[in-house]
Amino acid sequence: MKIFYAVDHAAHACAGEIKDGVLTPCFENPTRADSVGAALKQAGYDDISAPTDMGLDGVLAVHDAGYVAFLQAAWADWQAAGRNGDIFPLVWPGAGMRRDVDPTHIDGKVGLYCFDSGTPICAGTWGVVYQSAQAALNAADHLLSNRCETSFVFARPPGHHAMPDQYGGYCFLNNAAIAAQHLSQNGKSKVAILDVDYHHGNGTQTIFYDRPDVLTVNIHSDPADEYPYFLGHADETGTGDGEGFNLNLPLPKGTEWRQYQEALETALSCIKVFAPNALVVSVGADTYKNDPLGYFKLETENLFQIGASISGLGLPTCAVLEGGYDIPALGTNVVAFLNGLNGKAH
Repeated sequence: MKIFYAVDHAAHACAGEIKDGVLTPCFENPTRADSVGAALKQAGYDDISAPTDMGLDGVLAVHDAGYVAFLQAAWADWQAAGRNGDIFPLVWPGAGMRRDVDPTHIDGKVGLYCFDSGTPICAGTWGVVYQSAQAALNAADHLLSNRCETSFVFARPPGHHAMPDQYGGYCFLNNAAIAAQHLSQNGKSKVAILDVDYHHGNGTQTIFYDRPDVLTVNIHSDPADEYPYFLGHADETGTGDGEGFNLNLPLPKGTEWRQYQEALETALSCIKVFAPNALVVSVGADTYKNDPLGYFKLETENLFQIGASISGLGLPTCAVLEGGYDIPALGTNVVAFLNGLNGKAH
């Protein structure tokens, strides 16, 4: 397994996030990557590299150019407006308001491109999310060149909530979608994406929703009662040429392994029928029983079983780190998944 690591990840270290009406320390913070890094080394996963810079083309293949330009300039624009703290939105274009305008003030820009109040931007954000996207491109490129059969993107912040032109859910650039698109554009005619994060990957679904060449499968907490609320429902199956190529498997809070395993078997069966040339997995350890932002009841052993079940597909696989916020257990849970994916003992 080849692992790509966003070595500068600690530069994205915002002061806090708004949760339940209170400014609290960020759940998505540099200690997440520190926990995973320490566990990887202890488990003997030592083929870890910083990514080479493959440029913006792979990012712009899935994200709107105006949105990317906003992310690049946001911190400078914020400072130019006399602001010193982290960037949070002031206003959003609600129902009946226009999204086809081009605000000149940073407050308008943030409102146009952000969809929640819990995802701050700070001084180092763009550099970190750009490097994370490069890690995803490198990991996909290694599969294309047959330099590895499995790769892992060890980066933060996560990406699967990032829409083509909006950020939220701690996500700015959609690393899984960037990897899948790079595979699709460079010889893998059919790519499947399996998202096993606790929360629905609304950004990934949106990016490929009208595509028949990319199958998107999500196993997640029911959005009727969980973030992101407005996507991830079972009746969302694709549109146009993409009809039938999006599968959502929402599960109730409190889900334990037996029920989760049934959904996983359904997901894997769907992928087998699709018969892809490559697989991208959005790995979320927030399905773990003690995660502060998740309400499933999976054990570390179950993360291993998820990885082993995916390995049974026998596909070139790029795994991308998404959520997981029980910091003391995060590294152990990620290693358990990777051990299963790579056929190692738990």
